[in-house]
Amino acid sequence: MFFEGYGYHGTSFEQTYRCYPASFIDKPQIENGDKIIMPPSALDCLASLHIDYPMLFELRNAATERVSHCGVLEFIAEEGMIYMPYWMMENLLLQEGDIVRVKNATLPKGKYVKLQPHTKDFLDISNPKAILETTLRNFSCLTTGDSIMVAYNNKKYYIDIVETKPSNAISIIETDCEVDFAPPLDYKEPERAVPSLPSKIPAEGQDAATEAEPKFNPFTGSARRLDGKRLPQQPPSGSKDKRPDMVNATGQAAAGSSSQSSNCQTQGKLVFGSNANRNLDKQKEAVKEEPQKKEEPKFQAFSGKKYSLRG
Repeated sequence: MFFEGYGYHGTSFEQTYRCYPASFIDKPQIENGDKIIMPPSALDCLASLHIDYPMLFELRNAATERVSHCGVLEFIAEEGMIYMPYWMMENLLLQEGDIVRVKNATLPKGKYVKLQPHTKDFLDISNPKAILETTLRNFSCLTTGDSIMVAYNNKKYYIDIVETKPSNAISIIETDCEVDFAPPLDYKEPERAVPSLPSKIPAEGQDAATEAEPKFNPFTGSARRLDGKRLPQQPPSGSKDKRPDMVNATGQAAAGSSSQSSNCQTQGKLVFGSNANRNLDKQKEAVKEEPQKKEEPKFQAFSGKKYSLRG
């Protein structure tokens, strides 16, 4: 097959081939990586060019303008044909026998990559980090927007390449790359638990219990006499409604107390701190002094006799 620029010692290799999946050749191991199988003529052309190793290539589907990157495993394909992993054909939207353009590329070493599994099953693996590290050893580069396939325990897991640094396509050969995971595509955030109604009932019962508790009122006990006799029924001292009726005026209160103390003394009852005798003596003295004060003539100005200067 004729190659443009064959024999020219340049730095660029670009050719078009018809692509086919790995099932067309007895090389099933290429499904676990990103390496393709090219014809021997491509090796002859690449050997005459000053290209960087390891060999990396850009794959482009001109019909859909989809781009990806890959490495090369062997140069044993028929002329004009290449074999690639089927998941890579799906990324490029290629069918069997479609035309794909292959061009050599130089990619920077990767520093960061963000991955997003399609399903939560990948996170259920006992050690997904170890499985991922083992699988990526078969890869030579990663491209943002691609979906790689990881095979484990007779099951295929697809993982999206969400972000790569320092560029959209990076080389992962002999480099330390930081890996971050995004939530799986089928992951759903758990709904917030709504507090159940029974949990509120005890709180309401506690509020009712606290409201039902009686408040402290001072001096609400019953009165007792020293001689053990019963007292006449009186309104409780703690009632607020009857307090104004007990003391209406100072005069009435004093009269009531004096009459009560006099009654207690006449009945021969023992009352401590009684000043009834002193109050009676003061009242008698006040009654005697009132008539004397009334008999005294009041002072009247200019009430004397008149005198004349002539004599």
